[in-house]
Amino acid sequence: MDINIRVAGEAGQGVASAGDLLAQSLAMMGLHVLATQSYMSRIRGGLNWYDVRISDRELFAGREKADLLVALTDEALETLRETVALGGAILSESSKADGTIHIDFTQAAVEAGGAKMMANTVATGAVYALLGYEVEDLCRQLSEVFKNKSGDILAQNVACARKGFELTRAYRGKVKGPAPVGAPGALYSGAESIALAASSGGVKFYIAYPMSPSTATLNFMAKASDRYGIVVEQAEDEIAAVNMACGAAYAGVPAMTGTSGGGFALMVEGLSLAGITELPIVIMVAQRPGPATGLPTRTAQGELKFAISAGHGEFARAIYAPGSPQQCYDLTRLALETAHKYQTPAIILTDQFLQDLQKNIPPLDDTPRPINRCIVTDAGEDYARYAVTESGISPRAIPGGPAKVLVDSDEHDESGHITEDLGIHLAQHDKRMRKLQGMTAEAIGPELYGPDSAEMLLVCWGSTYMPCREAVDSLNASGESAAMLHFAQVWPINVATAGQKLGRRRRVICVEGNATGQLASVLRETGIIGEVELLLRYDGMPFTAEYIVERIKS
Repeated sequence: MDINIRVAGEAGQGVASAGDLLAQSLAMMGLHVLATQSYMSRIRGGLNWYDVRISDRELFAGREKADLLVALTDEALETLRETVALGGAILSESSKADGTIHIDFTQAAVEAGGAKMMANTVATGAVYALLGYEVEDLCRQLSEVFKNKSGDILAQNVACARKGFELTRAYRGKVKGPAPVGAPGALYSGAESIALAASSGGVKFYIAYPMSPSTATLNFMAKASDRYGIVVEQAEDEIAAVNMACGAAYAGVPAMTGTSGGGFALMVEGLSLAGITELPIVIMVAQRPGPATGLPTRTAQGELKFAISAGHGEFARAIYAPGSPQQCYDLTRLALETAHKYQTPAIILTDQFLQDLQKNIPPLDDTPRPINRCIVTDAGEDYARYAVTESGISPRAIPGGPAKVLVDSDEHDESGHITEDLGIHLAQHDKRMRKLQGMTAEAIGPELYGPDSAEMLLVCWGSTYMPCREAVDSLNASGESAAMLHFAQVWPINVATAGQKLGRRRRVICVEGNATGQLASVLRETGIIGEVELLLRYDGMPFTAEYIVERIKS
């Protein structure tokens, strides 16, 4: 059993605050929670909504329909009324709206708390009544949310929650919520999981220029900076950010930067600099629809081929595309380890959907566990920073010791001195490219979910993992034979491993958030697949299981 609650209003009205409060309090009760957001790129006005889906089983995606719509404005009611599922309910402030449960959220907030801004807390209390839950569970969560505020603020919000509950008591249980099952109480977003993995993994310098939807990770890193001893800096632009990351990495500091597509375009020269100087920088790219500014607060998967080919010339890089908060945590640490082991850039591809999504999972390890920086400490005066080796990995020392560590953006000899000797260039270029052999051998193979013998295979990458997984369950429950192959590492790809898991299928469908089927193109180029069906979405909205199943069956 699951219920989808949709809180909708305009920016600045407390939609996100109400959604966060609902998600946190319902997770604390022991329900499975998955929360997603849809918002416009404006500070005030426009239509925003926040979905909180709850269930007695684990959830992996949002839903198209809402079982309960909380409309804080007339526009929200008019626009989203048709998205309410049959048998659902609507809470509305408008007394003229037929078929809705009317509550004057604003007036109730003034009466109970003395301020209009607490209307969202009134609405949250009303939701608890409609779901048939106890208002005391909500009040306990309010105590946690406002523990660092004055007692008056907590008391006012508790009073508003109780007021909303009482005003809706007559409809208690109208949209009966699932029973708590002891699900994990810890909610994590993709942005927070990436930041936590980076912080605990030993990143000591995080540099970025704010750009939606990557900014959330910058904010989380700033919050963690004191605990983990991290310098978090807002650069003047993305060019400065990537070059400062390179400088920090040269000095031996684990460094990371984050941006979105437009900012990554500016970072490309610095990415190439890291390639030739063999510096272990990590770049998080949070995708959104482009080109240019595009739709800055919507989601997309349009930068896969860009990330693979970004930069002038050729050099090794690893690209990871997590599909859940847990994978965000695991793959961020792996990106750091890979970058330092192979002395080359690593890229993490996420997107707005995954950055903002919240899901309750077992608590992530936040204890400091610094990665191995793979730095040699016994280098002497005869040290050669770019010594040619069979693995392509040269001994890496850092400045400050007896070894002279030379670095420049030109081609160089083993000691780091600039050269135009074409023979040396070939030796250095081949050395750098040999890293791909080890990286490919260690690459994460795609994850197969569903029966091995399934006739239909959904192939996906990144954030489509969760909706595709739920779609597979739905298809199999309806009598289809379906499985999913998810690529969490999209470069380099171990062709043998991927091909073995792909197998022979009656129907192969690539599910991607872009208009051209970029993963399908990459898999064709590597010889893993031939022609396949494409199930694409590029309207700025995330996939849902319903969307995928409907498209497949139609």
